[in-house]
Amino acid sequence: MIPDLGKYTATVLSAYGASIALLILLVWASLRASKKARQALEKVERKDG
Repeated sequence: MIPDLGKYTATVLSAYGASIALLILLVWASLRASKKARQALEKVERKDG
Protein backbone atom coordinates (compact mmCIF):
# COMPACT_ATOMS: atom_id res chain seq x y z
CA MET A 1 0.00 0.00 0.00
CA ILE A 2 2.98 2.34 0.40
CA PRO A 3 3.86 4.01 -2.90
CA ASP A 4 7.42 3.89 -4.20
CA LEU A 5 8.76 7.42 -3.74
CA GLY A 6 12.19 6.75 -5.12
CA LYS A 7 14.75 9.42 -4.36
CA TYR A 8 12.06 11.62 -2.71
CA THR A 9 11.36 9.24 0.16
CA ALA A 10 13.31 11.21 2.76
CA THR A 11 11.80 14.52 1.64
CA VAL A 12 8.22 13.27 1.67
CA LEU A 13 8.54 11.46 4.99
CA SER A 14 10.19 14.46 6.64
CA ALA A 15 7.40 16.70 5.32
CA TYR A 16 4.83 14.33 6.82
CA GLY A 17 6.73 14.32 10.10
CA ALA A 18 6.95 18.11 10.21
CA SER A 19 3.23 18.43 9.44
CA ILE A 20 2.27 16.00 12.19
CA ALA A 21 4.55 17.79 14.65
CA LEU A 22 2.99 21.16 13.79
CA LEU A 23 -0.53 19.75 14.21
CA ILE A 24 0.37 18.34 17.62
CA LEU A 25 1.87 21.70 18.61
CA LEU A 26 -1.28 23.57 17.52
CA VAL A 27 -3.57 21.20 19.43
CA TRP A 28 -1.40 21.51 22.54
CA ALA A 29 -1.34 25.32 22.30
CA SER A 30 -5.13 25.43 21.85
CA LEU A 31 -5.74 23.19 24.86
CA ARG A 32 -3.35 25.28 26.96
CA ALA A 33 -5.06 28.54 25.93
CA SER A 34 -8.47 27.00 26.66
CA LYS A 35 -7.35 25.99 30.14
CA LYS A 36 -6.02 29.49 30.87
CA ALA A 37 -9.21 31.13 29.61
CA ARG A 38 -11.37 28.77 31.68
CA GLN A 39 -9.36 29.53 34.81
CA ALA A 40 -9.59 33.29 34.19
CA LEU A 41 -13.36 33.04 33.66
CA GLU A 42 -13.82 31.03 36.85
CA LYS A 43 -11.79 33.61 38.75
CA VAL A 44 -13.98 36.45 37.47
CA GLU A 45 -17.17 34.51 38.21
CA ARG A 46 -16.05 33.85 41.79
CA LYS A 47 -15.32 37.56 42.25
CA ASP A 48 -18.78 38.61 41.04
CA GLY A 49 -20.66 35.76 42.68
